[in-house]
Amino acid sequence: MGAAREGGATSNAITGGIFFHAVIQGRDITVQLPHAIDPALAGLPKPASAFTGRDRHVERLLADLAPATADADGQSTVLVSAVSGLAGIGKTELAVQTAAQALRQPGWFPGGVLFVDLFGYDPERSLSPERALEGLLRALAVPGEHIPGGLEDRQRLYRSVLAAYAREGRRILVVVDNASTTAQAAPLLPTDGTTAALVTSRHTLDGLDARLHDLDTLDTAASLAVLDQALRHARGTDDTRFTDDTEAATVIARLCAGLPLALRIAAALLAAAPARPASHLAAALRAEHTRLDKLARPDRAVRAAFDLSYQHLTPGQARLFRLFPLNPGPDLATDSAARLADTGPDRAEELLQHLAEAHLIEPASSWGHWRMHDLVRLYADEHGRTHATPDQRDKARTRLFTHYQDATRAADTHLDTLPGPRAPRFPDRAAALRWLDAEHANLTATATAAPALGHPAITTSLTSHLAQYLSYRRHFDDWILLTTTVLTICREAGDRHGEGQALNSLGIALAEVRRFEEAINAHAQAATIHGELGDRQSEGTMLTNLGLALAEVRRFEEAVSAHAQAAAIFRELGDRHRESQALNNLGLALRETRRVQEAIGAHTEAAAIFRELGDRQRESQALGNLGLALREMRRFEEAVNAHTEAATIQRELGDRHREGKSLNNLGLALREMRRIEEATGAHTEAAAVFRELGDRHREGQALGNLGLALREMRRFQEAVDAGARAAAVFRELGDRHGEGQALNNLGLALREVRRIEEAIGTHTEAAAIFRELGDRHREGQALANLGLALRKMRRFDEAVDAGTQAVAIFSELGDRHSEAQALNCLGLVWAEGRRFEEAVNVYTKTAAIFRELGDSQREEATLILRAHAQRALSEPS
Repeated sequence: MGAAREGGATSNAITGGIFFHAVIQGRDITVQLPHAIDPALAGLPKPASAFTGRDRHVERLLADLAPATADADGQSTVLVSAVSGLAGIGKTELAVQTAAQALRQPGWFPGGVLFVDLFGYDPERSLSPERALEGLLRALAVPGEHIPGGLEDRQRLYRSVLAAYAREGRRILVVVDNASTTAQAAPLLPTDGTTAALVTSRHTLDGLDARLHDLDTLDTAASLAVLDQALRHARGTDDTRFTDDTEAATVIARLCAGLPLALRIAAALLAAAPARPASHLAAALRAEHTRLDKLARPDRAVRAAFDLSYQHLTPGQARLFRLFPLNPGPDLATDSAARLADTGPDRAEELLQHLAEAHLIEPASSWGHWRMHDLVRLYADEHGRTHATPDQRDKARTRLFTHYQDATRAADTHLDTLPGPRAPRFPDRAAALRWLDAEHANLTATATAAPALGHPAITTSLTSHLAQYLSYRRHFDDWILLTTTVLTICREAGDRHGEGQALNSLGIALAEVRRFEEAINAHAQAATIHGELGDRQSEGTMLTNLGLALAEVRRFEEAVSAHAQAAAIFRELGDRHRESQALNNLGLALRETRRVQEAIGAHTEAAAIFRELGDRQRESQALGNLGLALREMRRFEEAVNAHTEAATIQRELGDRHREGKSLNNLGLALREMRRIEEATGAHTEAAAVFRELGDRHREGQALGNLGLALREMRRFQEAVDAGARAAAVFRELGDRHGEGQALNNLGLALREVRRIEEAIGTHTEAAAIFRELGDRHREGQALANLGLALRKMRRFDEAVDAGTQAVAIFSELGDRHSEAQALNCLGLVWAEGRRFEEAVNVYTKTAAIFRELGDSQREEATLILRAHAQRALSEPS
């Protein structure tokens, strides 16, 4: 249940796990590759139908991308290629066409392709390497909770994942498009010596240690071919206007300056007017060039093509074109475009299709979404500012932002776990999530951009209603970014209440990325603010979250105080739901301070309130926590009932993860009742659930517990195997605490198969780990077990020393039950070493403790051992 502890040297391995949070501290990286990640590999844009004049470049790039071989000079294959050239010259298309051909080569890239557009030359949409890495890691099926914060840690994890695919024969091609600098692109490049990458940029990125490819404009022949292919694709093979009038086609090709973007727009202009001669288009384009003769030739070519295309738009099309850049995000949905243009969805789709046919926009990777080339976006925005008054540009932006706000608020109602009304805008939770997933980048960009555009309330609203979604999808970077933005807004406006709410939300997000000290500071500030404002309910909420963060850094007494204050506030206010949440959290903190009877009371009360309110999910959580506390008080049958009820509820709700936790805890309680076969089944099922969900940490816990149950069934070799797997999992995760527990349990099984030296080693290592972590209780357990293993090797002095240390620790902690058990182990050592007087004294003390605790079974067993020692003492030596 405790947080993983990180530290140590960095190493990378593939051992069958999934990606782990422990990597952020530089511990071992363990990777279990999913069977397929098709959605991740479907992001490559569709290759254009008209593509020619680049055969030589494609061949050179393919030669670089081929699996590791030696070229004619004996040099190894280049794995990173960087394509540079003018805007609109076709760098992205070259990369896409090359990637598509590479994917068709047998055995080259069986893992698929990852594509990311960095928007490097668009200051509003440019992606930082950190944000780009988050998207790439998610595309590779890394769960959000396992994506670390910070560039270096993400880069390390990303490269390890790519290396893992390569080593399993599933080599991936990475395409990094539109990078503006070496610093933006370099962290996204693989370094494993096998994975290949393509980078495009308007600049020569000579700092990437890549094979550089400079892309020139197309020559006349290739330009003519692009014009003809694009026209025939749009109008059919019978449309021969370019080939019929080669003189006009040549003029158009020359005026387009060999830039594929300009050529495709020119072809689209002719395609849009079936009766228009090529000569008419050539004359119009020549006139535009004359008007723009002050511009450099490539700029003139693109702008002339834009101007001609723009002039042929209807008023409605032109207005939507000018408004399109008002969307701060990377693409625009048809429904959003309708709100922007203040028209219906059908009309908006018709306008968008016309803009796409003119090559002024293009379909985005998500169905029903559209995107603009960054040059077109700049051009459209320039015209939009000129026409701001007739277009009612400010009102259009407000409509779009309000649409995002209202739809997000409606979607949020479907994510709430409590009973209540759901907004009819979405039919169900799945539909709401689909919309949020599709619009996530647009919503985040809008919330970030809105304050500077005069809409701070939009930022506040979006941040509030995105919180559940961002938590559910583990988009914590976005959550931190948005809450920090809201915090700035509130402080500038002197809004103390809003400041407190923002601090609380920020603290939750910071805790999720394990920045606990920052989270504690944020929650403490929030609680203080709301206390000063007299907002008791908010103060209670902040205290609850403060307690959770304090518990994560093992400041349990402070956590108990925070949760107790929160529960008292909510009880005073009559807020039963929040009171029960505070009570449940209070119980957890009380158990950590060994006030277990009080913890049982808190969890029992919390479960009853949740049941009364119909919150089945939280009822199951409270029941699970109750079961843990009951087990610590040795009320095992009640614990079994609590865990069974919790697992039943979670199974009904389809909550597989919490069901796995309940099954694991159920197994522990069943084992205490000597229902070992049932316990084995529960732990086996729990391990399977966690393995299926990719939660290696809890899989390790379940495996460790399974090993203990198998040992009690005398299936010792299976117990050793399970224990060894558990220890390996925790070691790979960098979870020192879990590793120590697994080693301690493994030592018990090793002792049973007479691998005593190995058992001594594992118990010694476990004790050292717990001593390092300050976990005195488990250190004592490991020392007691070490003493028993040393006894088997007849190393009695060492065994007595280990046992005596264990007894002293439990006595110091006031853990009478564990003290008695350690004394019993020490008595066995004394007796086997034929020091029977010491053995009798120890057994006498042990029996008295068990009698005091009411454990008659263990008292009787101890008295039998004392009787044996007394007889041995009275016999002649």
